[in-house]
Parts: sequence; C-alpha cells; structure tokens
Amino acid sequence: MMNEIWDRENIPDSFVAEDGLLHCSFCGGPLEVRLPEYNEFFKTDKRPSTCRCREEKIKREREEHARREHIELVERNKGICFTDRRMWDWTFENDDGTVPQMAMAKRYVENWDKVRKGHIGLLLWGNLGSGKTYMAAAIADALLEQEKVLMTDFARISNISKFDAEEYVKSLDSYALLIIDDLGAEQDSEFALQNIGNVINRRWTSGKPLIVTTNLDLANLRNVNEQELMFARISDRILDMRRPIHMQTVESKRVASGRHKNDILKEIFREEG
Repeated sequence: MMNEIWDRENIPDSFVAEDGLLHCSFCGGPLEVRLPEYNEFFKTDKRPSTCRCREEKIKREREEHARREHIELVERNKGICFTDRRMWDWTFENDDGTVPQMAMAKRYVENWDKVRKGHIGLLLWGNLGSGKTYMAAAIADALLEQEKVLMTDFARISNISKFDAEEYVKSLDSYALLIIDDLGAEQDSEFALQNIGNVINRRWTSGKPLIVTTNLDLANLRNVNEQELMFARISDRILDMRRPIHMQTVESKRVASGRHKNDILKEIFREEG
C-alpha cells in the first residue's frame, strides 16, 4: 500500500517546500506530486515521484548491473569456449608481435558482420609454433563479447562416442563461430573421420563460419591420396568454406616463450656480484 511504501516522514535528504510537497535536498526536484483528489484508500492526496538526481542514480545502478551481468556472461562463455584455461590470456592485447598475420585476424573481427553474412571462415596453416592456435583463440576472445563461440580440436571430435555423436553435432549449431584446432592430429580411423566429416558437413550446410588450424601443408590438403577419400571430402569442404592464411613467423612462439621464461629465471636466480 502507498502509505506503507511511501513513508514521507523518513525519506533521507529531503525537505518539505512551500508547495507542501517533499523535495530533494540536492537537486531541489519534487519527490512527490499532488493527486487530483484525496485518495480515501491510501489516505493521502500525494504519490511518490523521482527527482532528477535520483533518476540519474537509478540509471547508473542499472547500467552497472547490466555491465556486471555482461562480464559474468562473457566469463561463462569463455569457460565453455576454451578447453584450456591458459587460452583466456591469448588475446590481441597480449600478442607479442611475432605473428605478422595477426593484423588479418583483427580485420576479420572488425568486419564480423560481413564475415558472418558471407559465411566466410579461415584456414590457418603452418608449422608448429607459428601461432595458429593463439591467433584462433584471440579471434574467439574478441568475438565472445558479442557472440557464442566454441573452440575445440579434431582429436576431441574424433573421440565422440557413437551414442553422443548426433546430439553433439546438432549442439554446434548454437555457436556463431566454430573453431577446430589441429586438423591432421585426429585418429586415423573410419569412425573418427566420420565424426569429423559430420561436423564439417553440418557447418558447411548451415552456412556459419568455421575456422580450422592445421600443421598440414596446403598443397597436401588439396592433393590427398585417392585412397583417403573420406579425408579428401573433409578437406574439400574446409577449403570451400575458408580463406587460407599461411602462418609464417620471424620466430616460433614456443621459442620466444621459452626465451622469455629463461630471461625471467636468470633475473630471479642471478648471482649477486
């Protein structure tokens, strides 16, 4: 009831003005307005109102609440997206500059609306330590601010049981971007390749973007032995959906990371002169 909710005698930072209404002590705005007639049920001829500074405070609180909810949502989505907690730090901001192709990844994110509508994916190929997985994770991290993204690997997909395979493949439709790491590392069995083929084919028919990383040479993907027909079909689908990027670095990320760790250890354990 109004007279229970609106205890005008105990409203902080307020005063009664000459008009007989409660006003805010800070902005001077009215905290109540007069009704056309006395309300017998609520035993008053006034109802609560909100002054300008209180409206601004409410707006700030709502914005802060929405901001916290967004941060929590992104954190949850990161937990779903990345199988390795270390990948949370594989961002554009933390990039060490050893991968010149990272600029292309940033443009991919900046033009995400066009990419999504055009069903454009990426194939990141190159040697071990060339930064393929880092670059894919950085793209995922940036897009998680606005989209659901999943980053998995071919080995994990190839090990999905036959009882879960169908539901798993369907579940991937909910992700605006699917990233699959390390093509070529999966089990070389008919069932494993069938799982992978189902995932790739579903992505191809859905028209949603797919990013794939691989250590395999692009020429090898295009010229698969005819005996490996199933893998050839998978490669064909991937090549049809993507824009290939050859990952070439001045120095392997693993080498750079190892040297950085050695420098830290030297600093920690340096001999006192």
